[in-house]
Amino acid sequence: MTGGRTAPRVKLAMEALVSSATAEHREFSHITPEYQAISHLCRQVRSVAEVSALLRMPLGVARVLIADMAAEGLVRVHQPQLDEGRPDVNLLERVLSGLRRL
Repeated sequence: MTGGRTAPRVKLAMEALVSSATAEHREFSHITPEYQAISHLCRQVRSVAEVSALLRMPLGVARVLIADMAAEGLVRVHQPQLDEGRPDVNLLERVLSGLRRL
């Protein structure tokens, strides 16, 4: 699926949001089944981690495929904005809250 690559060409955060950049009825015969699945799934905005979990593929593989698809214009990636390399406090609070609910 990744051609032996274990890291994406661009750094891709697992909380980065991904949306499909292709038309719903576009012909997909020339792209791989994995690309088709990601494109279909990302008709609704999803995080990289969600794509990985919902398609049951390792996070590293999902990152590589999504980065490749972004380079080809098949998906749009919206990276989180970080202040001076520090994670967003609101994001961390939401993650902590979700973990506590488990």
